[in-house]
Amino acid sequence: MRINYTPELKNSGSRLIRCKADAATEKAFFHISEAGCLKKEDAELFQRQSSDSFLFAAVISGKGELTCGEVTQTVTAGQCFYTDCRVPHVFQADKDDAWELLWINFSGSTSEQYYSLLKSRFSSVFRPHSFSRITAALMEIIAVNESYSPDSDVLTSKLIVDVLTLALTAENTESDSGTSLEHKLSAVHDYIEANFCEELTLEGLSSAFYISRYYLAREYKKIYGKTIFQHIISLRLDYGKQLLRSSDRSVEEISQLCGFSDQNYFARQFKKQENLTCIAYRKQWKK
Repeated sequence: MRINYTPELKNSGSRLIRCKADAATEKAFFHISEAGCLKKEDAELFQRQSSDSFLFAAVISGKGELTCGEVTQTVTAGQCFYTDCRVPHVFQADKDDAWELLWINFSGSTSEQYYSLLKSRFSSVFRPHSFSRITAALMEIIAVNESYSPDSDVLTSKLIVDVLTLALTAENTESDSGTSLEHKLSAVHDYIEANFCEELTLEGLSSAFYISRYYLAREYKKIYGKTIFQHIISLRLDYGKQLLRSSDRSVEEISQLCGFSDQNYFARQFKKQENLTCIAYRKQWKK
């Protein structure tokens, strides 16, 4: 298989792989002609062309539109869409809230049958039960083909079947134990605990861990009992208390070290949690 990389993307997080399968691969396996991870900075650069393949895509964040024939549908974070690329179609990012996508263009001996089965069950735009597991499989397809090896064709074929199977079945929901979503949430939690003093946003975390903001916000609170924002604030305040007890730094300096850009906001949150001002808290420990 010959693999071509396109260098025109702006964001280093975006990836675009174009492949040409040999005759043996085309006959024996599912295979990709294209796969990618598109960040919002590059959304306007991505133009669709007709091809002899099928498209499957997952929207990580933001939104856009899919037009097939005369029908246009809005696609939002946490949804997937698919189409027969032999049929005229267009999809494009929203101008104000550009999407981030994972997608594959694939072919194979039973691609038509899988496509027909999808059409019989879902609209061209749908919200799968196993969205995070689908995105994990799509990312693995990209990784397998970025570092091509003799096993890549077989692994790619298996992963494409995984994506289609997850899309077509509802047995494994996002909240099932042992799913990739829980592993991702644990990774997000660990990352927050290690970097809570840095600038952290829901959008940034969803992009870094390839999980939609909707699922990240909802499932994180379900598992950890608090929102991501509440956990970040709690960690920063605990660190602030440590610095107030053990150092003579000013409240302004401590607020910055804890990750607060606004000293007054730090002071309000501190008093809300401790029922004491920062200065009063320090005096208690300096007696």
